[in-house]
Amino acid sequence: MSTKGTVFTGAAVAIVTPFTNNTVNYEQLGTLIERQIAGSTDAIVICGTTGEASTLTDEEHRECIRYCVEKVAGRVPVIAGTGSNDTDYAIDLSKYACDVGADALLLVTPYYNKATPKGLIKSFLAVADATDKPIILYNVPSRTGCNISLPVYKELAKHERIVATKEASGNISAIAEIAAELGDSLDIYSGNDDQIVPILSLGAKGVISVLSNVVPKETHDICRLWFDGKAKESADLQLKLLKLANTLFCEVNPVPVKTAMAMMGYCSEEMRLPLCEMEDANKAKLAAVLKEYGII
Repeated sequence: MSTKGTVFTGAAVAIVTPFTNNTVNYEQLGTLIERQIAGSTDAIVICGTTGEASTLTDEEHRECIRYCVEKVAGRVPVIAGTGSNDTDYAIDLSKYACDVGADALLLVTPYYNKATPKGLIKSFLAVADATDKPIILYNVPSRTGCNISLPVYKELAKHERIVATKEASGNISAIAEIAAELGDSLDIYSGNDDQIVPILSLGAKGVISVLSNVVPKETHDICRLWFDGKAKESADLQLKLLKLANTLFCEVNPVPVKTAMAMMGYCSEEMRLPLCEMEDANKAKLAAVLKEYGII
C-alpha cells in the first residue's frame, strides 16, 4: 500500500459518455452513474478514454466532470481524466477538476507528440505542482505511443501527490518490476480487464475497468473476493467473465462497450468520429455474447 494514501480499492468504472444528436445526454449519464453506485462500483472515472474525452469540447469536458462530482455527491471517489498532450491545457483542466471537487486526477501520457523521459517527468510534475489532489498516472502505450519506463516511475513516485498508476501496457513483467521497486510509494491499478487477478497478485489495489460499465457488481466482486482472501473464487470469476471482457475489445474501445450499453437500453450507440458504429459481424458477435451471459 502506498504510504501516501490510496484513492480507492477495488473496481472503478471508466464510464461511457452518452450522446444524443451529438450532445452529451446528462440525464442518461446520471442514470449510468446511479446504476454504477447501486452495483457497488468502488470509484467512477469520468472523461477517460472510454468516455471519449478526446472528442469532448473543453466546455463539455468540464461540465461532465462537474456534473459527475455533483451527482455522485461523495458516495464514491470521482476521478477526473484531465491528461493532455498539451501540458498547459492539462494544468488548466486539472485545476478546474480540483476546484469542482474531484477526488483525484487521471493523467494519461502525452500522445502523438510523445515525449522523452525527461519531458514526461517535467510534464507530469508540472501538473502535480499546480494542483492539490492525488494523481493517478495512466500508461497506455498502445494508444499514446509513449511508455512510462521504470526510471521515469521512480522519479515521479517521489512527488507526494503522484500516488498511483493505471497500467494498461499489458506487460506483466514490467508491472512486476514497478511493484517490486515502488510498492510502498505508488499504488498500481490494472488497466486491462483480462489481467485483473494477475495484477492484483502483484499487490495492485484494483482495476480501472471498461467491463464495469456492463457488469459493475461482478467486476467489483473479482476484487472483493481477492481482498477477502478468496483467490480461487476471484480467479474463477475473472475467467467466467473473460469472454465478455475480450468481446468488449473486439473493436477499438469504447466502440463495443458503448454499443453494448445501447443494446442494454441505457444510451444510444452514438459516438463521435473518428469512432463509428461497429462492423455488422462484430455487432452480431457482441449481441450473442451479451445474450449468452444473460445481459440482454
